[in-house]
Amino acid sequence: MKVNVNAVNFSADRKLVDFVQIRLNKLDKFYDKVVSTEVFFKVENTSDKENKIVEVKVNVPGDEFLVKKKCKTFEGAIELAAESLERRLIKRKEKVRI
Repeated sequence: MKVNVNAVNFSADRKLVDFVQIRLNKLDKFYDKVVSTEVFFKVENTSDKENKIVEVKVNVPGDEFLVKKKCKTFEGAIELAAESLERRLIKRKEKVRI
């Protein structure tokens, strides 16, 4: 599966990109027809500690899923987004079988 990582107004380091790649490749276990994934990292300019925003767009044949999560760290937000996407892909797989 192809994963595109886009960091808005900053550059993401290699460890973060590798973490995203490894974590999102696990989505293939839940739905094997995932075409591509786009990840957008943003930092919100607030005094709030939870200012890291991650948007993940997953393309599957005939549909696309968009998940947006906010957390203290990008890694935590990726975990939350991946868990949400896992649930959505399982629902999609069950729906296609019917």
